[in-house]
Amino acid sequence: MQAAPELSLPCQPRILALLMRELISEVPHMRRVNQLFGCDPVLAAQLMECANSSAYRMAAQVRGIPQALTLLGERQLRALLKKAQAGMVARPIAGIDMGQFARVSQDCAKLARSLAGRVRLDGSVAYIAGLLHGIGQLVLHQTQPERVAALAAEAGLWDPRRPRVEVRHWGYSAHHTTAILLRAWGLPAEIVAAVQAMEAPLQDAQFDPMAGVLHLAVWRNRVKVSGWSERSMADAFPVDVALALGIDVDVVLQQEATDWSQSMY
Repeated sequence: MQAAPELSLPCQPRILALLMRELISEVPHMRRVNQLFGCDPVLAAQLMECANSSAYRMAAQVRGIPQALTLLGERQLRALLKKAQAGMVARPIAGIDMGQFARVSQDCAKLARSLAGRVRLDGSVAYIAGLLHGIGQLVLHQTQPERVAALAAEAGLWDPRRPRVEVRHWGYSAHHTTAILLRAWGLPAEIVAAVQAMEAPLQDAQFDPMAGVLHLAVWRNRVKVSGWSERSMADAFPVDVALALGIDVDVVLQQEATDWSQSMY
């Protein structure tokens, strides 16, 4: 098995600093540590990659941030953050506001967890899948900036139609890239499969409810960020996916992501 590719993406300096400060305290507040990792897709990806490595004998079994934190312990977490700090020389990614990217990713994660609860799915899996689903977009913007920029005029980064445009031009979407990365980093197969199928969850022979949850959560946040009107959202709503999950359309359109700031992700 090939080693997972090194993650050389910028995280949020403020979140990294808060984590470092928390973990050097005499008695770290692990609930706060959990919340902070849940705010940054890049740091969460590094955490999940580390926890699912062979070093901890839990390869492809760690399904969420709380489980990863319990497994690693404070010393390993400090080492992970020092490595992330050393990587802060990573250049800004052209075409992406990393602060906005992190906020939208977290909103997707929160809504995915909320919807997962309605259909009795694992909330931690839904949260981490929602948080990491856009990592492939970062990698493509970093490694193929000109190729990605060429699509902007046709569909912006947060346009719900963007994945279809990517598939038409490239034969794959950024979320397929995310799935490949998550598999390489050793994340559980159910998370990889949900991200892989999230754009068209009903096309697989066997419907994956977690992929459906991701589809609805990501779609809802895309149209919100894109500023679609209520009429446009209602007309374009993926009703077939909602019906497959047994979730009412109004639940998705009218529901704001639950505030999980006092919860463990």
